[in-house]
Amino acid sequence: METEIYNKLGVSPRVLQYGEEILKELAPRFKEIDATAEYNQAKVVYGMQKNRVSSACFVPTTGYGHNDVGRDTLEEVYATVFKTEAALVRPQITCGTHALYLALAANLLPGDELLSPVGRPYDTLEEVIGVRPSPCSLMESGVTYREVELLPDGSFDYENIAKALTEKTKLVTIQRSKGYRMRPSYSVEEIGKLIAFIKERKPGVICMVDNCYGEFVERREPSEVGADMIVGSLIKNPGGGLAPAGGYIAGRKDLIERCAYRLTSPGLGLEVGANFGVETQFYQGFFLAPTVVAASVKAAIFAAAAYEKLGFNVLPSSSETRHDIIQSIELKSEKAMVAFCKGIQSAAPVDSFVTPIPYPMAGYDDDVIMAAGAFVQGSSIELSADGPVREPYAIYFQGGLTFAHAKLGVLLSLQKMLEEGLIQL
Repeated sequence: METEIYNKLGVSPRVLQYGEEILKELAPRFKEIDATAEYNQAKVVYGMQKNRVSSACFVPTTGYGHNDVGRDTLEEVYATVFKTEAALVRPQITCGTHALYLALAANLLPGDELLSPVGRPYDTLEEVIGVRPSPCSLMESGVTYREVELLPDGSFDYENIAKALTEKTKLVTIQRSKGYRMRPSYSVEEIGKLIAFIKERKPGVICMVDNCYGEFVERREPSEVGADMIVGSLIKNPGGGLAPAGGYIAGRKDLIERCAYRLTSPGLGLEVGANFGVETQFYQGFFLAPTVVAASVKAAIFAAAAYEKLGFNVLPSSSETRHDIIQSIELKSEKAMVAFCKGIQSAAPVDSFVTPIPYPMAGYDDDVIMAAGAFVQGSSIELSADGPVREPYAIYFQGGLTFAHAKLGVLLSLQKMLEEGLIQL
């Protein structure tokens, strides 16, 4: 291994050697991930070929966006790849939280009830739902909400889920990724079993899966095991690091039409919405997504193995099968969270000179620390780490457009921890 360039980047020979020792043990895991990426790459190519993607799809549109071939074809590509009846894929969807709000608000009416069988959803959804009061929340609109906590081992509490399903239950939301909780992320198979259990007891209920961070990690998506809608952000997995903004909702045609009416206007729906010249990046990002996601999964496993060996509690472990790109590491103190994030930030191609510090952020109760020197602001498919500064002081590491870059980030996180006297190698 050439050490000089790593020395210039701030990685000591000691840390570099430690990383190389970890990597030697991971080769079989990486081979499995590459096989999944190859399969998913073929799925995306098939989707693009089946829907006759052409250079005409890359023409910018403005104003109303009437007859936008690129926009409409891309939505057909998503529907094909995710095996759904329809899809809504738009730059006007600002983030994953916005996409989830669209899907929920469009399909829940006053008097309906929303159920989360996986405990409290991600922090930013608390105001969407209204468990933290906010103008325009679902609760303000007359939607009621209940949740069923997970069992101590992180599995579904089927007994209490069955009890929680009532006549009012209109929509069940299932968060695939762990969010800011030290609980497992769920496999497509596990999600499928949960959906089957719910629909057996209430056949007409809508099952929606928050698919953020999970796309292309496995060979199937939740839409293939009974989910009526899957929702995600284009500045996460499916954007491949190239999409500058946007989100998607894919699923049943009638539900997607309602989402489109909520995004634009009743009577207009899918027919309007200019692409503003970003369609090429949307297509190319989706094309690259399986390979980029594979790099992120490898990075998560590398981080898990590196910190696991040092005695830190990591979830999932380095040997577990992956269901999303998130790696959580309990760092035991605020000081360690800051040191870790300094390492990730110092590895960035953008804003590497910035020092991350905990700070209040909209949508969160606690101060949050974030490290991300990204080409696209807030892109968590790019190398990044973040977490609320609260016990158990867990950091959530994700992303890496290439494994080589993500590897550098992990090494520099170790370097900063070592310099602060928080670890010994």
